[in-house]
Amino acid sequence: MLAPVTPGSSNLPCQALPADGAYGVLEVIDLALCKNPRTRELWSVARVQAAQVGLAQTDFLPTLDARLTASRARIDSRAVSQRGAALTLSWLLVDFGARSANLEVARQLLSAAAATLDATVQSVFLDALQAYYNTQAARAAVTAATQSEKASRESLSAAEVRYRVGSGTPADRLQAQTAWSQATLNRIRTEGVLRNALGRLAKVMGLDADQPLRLDEIPAVAPESALDASFDRDVAALIAEARERRPDMKAAEAELRAAQAGIAYARAAGRPTISLSGGPQWQDLGELSSHGNAIGLTFSVPIFSGFNTTYNIRAAEARSDVQAARLDDTRQQVALDVWEAYQSLSTASQTIRSTVDLLASAEQSERVALGRYKAGVGNILDVLNAQSALATARLQRIQAMLDWHVSRATLARAIGILDSSLLLSVGRDRKNRNP
Repeated sequence: MLAPVTPGSSNLPCQALPADGAYGVLEVIDLALCKNPRTRELWSVARVQAAQVGLAQTDFLPTLDARLTASRARIDSRAVSQRGAALTLSWLLVDFGARSANLEVARQLLSAAAATLDATVQSVFLDALQAYYNTQAARAAVTAATQSEKASRESLSAAEVRYRVGSGTPADRLQAQTAWSQATLNRIRTEGVLRNALGRLAKVMGLDADQPLRLDEIPAVAPESALDASFDRDVAALIAEARERRPDMKAAEAELRAAQAGIAYARAAGRPTISLSGGPQWQDLGELSSHGNAIGLTFSVPIFSGFNTTYNIRAAEARSDVQAARLDDTRQQVALDVWEAYQSLSTASQTIRSTVDLLASAEQSERVALGRYKAGVGNILDVLNAQSALATARLQRIQAMLDWHVSRATLARAIGILDSSLLLSVGRDRKNRNP
């Protein structure tokens, strides 16, 4: 589990890389976690709830109060000064479980806050990863569009050569010119998409949208590695693991336990209490002074409070029912998240393999069509169709790569195991296959 960066920590200064530094996916995620306001907000919420636990613990301790009084009164035209001092110790000895129940509520709410923080960290992690791979996909799309533009320009050159030697027609030349212009337009559009993607990535990282960013090359995915061994299990087993590990499940369970402890607190609030009190007292009336010590037990029995306790218990029971329903809903949502993410990763894994063959055949088809046309035995439509199919295959390959990386991370988050080790494992697996 990735931990959020503690605001104000000195070991992680939350600084962007130098201008010549290249961001990899881990650097992007670390900076996003460090600067994202959602993680800072929930970190502060967790600190507030931790203070509430400490506050509940203080109920078990005695209190010590000091009191000083001074007054001046006139009695029968005579001024009388009065002074007094007292030191009082108060200690609640027995409350039949009210303090323990209140402490349990605070502890469970702290657990829920910590789990919610973990869930938010994973959500920010996934958002940063998606923004990173969307930007990488936009970079790859620009490269593919540039290659298509270059191929269209080569087709136009071939059409012009054939036209000059008399073996080509004006229609061939115009069609090639149109295809080249369209390829140029596509390249310009993809460059605009890339600039916008870089701006969105900078925003996720907590930087200004105009911040220049330089990214590492996107890691390739070998077809034989598309099915990750980490998830090559029965989906029912993954759902069971997710229900054990998901932070939002832990938060919902903790909130239910807090609500159940709230019932115990509401019931104990209507029970008797036994308190100890005592301390020295001193009083000066001018001519007379006195001092003494007192100690005693107070047994307090609530007799009638206008049905306050009854309705507090009913409200606490209703809150418990609400939390139980939310826990059931979360359990079902976890199963759905894992199921959809598992199917998406399975589809992406199969697509990875298919796009390899598709791209290879499209490249071969384009080379053959262009070679035939240059040799004077083909026509321009075959070339243009082959080049269009090649451009589509390149984009599908890019999208398949993006879908695989994002689907893998989405499934990890659905299970509750999304952290940096998941990203590092891809590099380790590739290194082991290619020593």
